Amino acid sequence: MIDLHTHTTASDGRLSAAELVTRARAAGVDVLSVTDHDTTSGCGPAAIACSAEGVEFVPGIEITAVINGGDVHVLGYFVDPDREALRAFLARQRRNRLVRVRQMIDRLAVSGIHLDAASILQPAFDDPTKAVGRPWIARALVAGGHVTTTDEAFDRWLAHDRPGYVPRSGARPEEVIARIHEAGGVASLAHPGVAGRDDLIPALVAAGLDALEAYHTDHDPETTTRYLGMADRLGVVVSGGSDYHADDSHGGAGPGSVVLPPDRYEALKSRRRR
Repeated sequence: MIDLHTHTTASDGRLSAAELVTRARAAGVDVLSVTDHDTTSGCGPAAIACSAEGVEFVPGIEITAVINGGDVHVLGYFVDPDREALRAFLARQRRNRLVRVRQMIDRLAVSGIHLDAASILQPAFDDPTKAVGRPWIARALVAGGHVTTTDEAFDRWLAHDRPGYVPRSGARPEEVIARIHEAGGVASLAHPGVAGRDDLIPALVAAGLDALEAYHTDHDPETTTRYLGMADRLGVVVSGGSDYHADDSHGGAGPGSVVLPPDRYEALKSRRRR
């Protein structure tokens, strides 16, 4: 079983890298990628845990790009986490995340929702390689009794056009693709059926996009088939995975709940840059 989309506590997952690997191995996963948002800090511990469990590890990342005020998520596979240019770029991405989360907490306060910004952001202050994001605020809203679930937190307060929402700032998708390539990686557009930006895909392929994430928790069979066909027409390969966060309101039912077929994985590996 090949699962190339999972998250740890380095970004918005609920499990440490070691805990994730243990759970993935128990589920039968034998090829795993950790793709935290704007950080590769979970890759080292995951690689060690995978080696101990006999799981093939693929170093990965999910980088958030911005175009016309909207998010475009680009997955990077087989990246070298130690490339200095990538490390500096990701540090800027994480600083932007901190600023945005502070602004969102301030907006919530205007609406009468007062959260302790220091406690929400403290893990990122303690470890600057951690990537803060809206799920951290959502969990604080649940803990404070303002909502009952993180889904409700997004629906009422944090989603686009809701009172606490702040548009993201960051790099364009073309720069993100270039940064992934510079680090020796393969760039794949994450969950395109969720993003709903098919109009952007041809231009991204022209900019070097290598793959589309056809297999994803939020893709039904028709959607998967559509992106498999689009990938073939555009001459790119495909990726896939569960998007597991160990959070009932976010991501797949478990590692390995969505997998990439072995032949598709081999095609993805063929795009690696040396």
